[in-house]
Amino acid sequence: MSAVVSVIMGSQSDLPVMQEALDVLKELGVEAEVNIVSAHRTPEIMFDFAKTAHEKGIKVIIAGAGGAAHLPGMVASMSPLPVIGVPVKSRNSIDGWDSVLSILQMPGGVPVATVALDGAKNAGILAAQIVGSHVPEVLQNIIDYKEGLKAKVIASREKLNS
Repeated sequence: MSAVVSVIMGSQSDLPVMQEALDVLKELGVEAEVNIVSAHRTPEIMFDFAKTAHEKGIKVIIAGAGGAAHLPGMVASMSPLPVIGVPVKSRNSIDGWDSVLSILQMPGGVPVATVALDGAKNAGILAAQIVGSHVPEVLQNIIDYKEGLKAKVIASREKLNS
């Protein structure tokens, strides 16, 4: 299977956060690609990526960005694909709130699904759920993953009460 999820970020410094999306996608059996696509420093590359990702077989885009965090919204404005925004707390950030609000407060007609600050793992899970709605193997992996979460909680409860 070729990559069906594209994980993009504005800077190499975002990779430690965005790696969590890549890791959970791999765990759930979803092929992903990763790239740096800066809305401010390489807008031409961003435009080309956003306009053509669907032609390359990509089904979902996860876009991480810190500071002004324009990448997810700009990509969503040009792509027909679902975009999941990951606000990243960066060194030039105001406690991450600027990133959260920049991604969350999109105008009508340009939706960006937004996860928590540094919430790349949840972005990966959401992307896998979107893919899983059409790919039975991925759907089963999501079901198994959630059963694993449930089993951990039950084991913790039993350990507490023993």
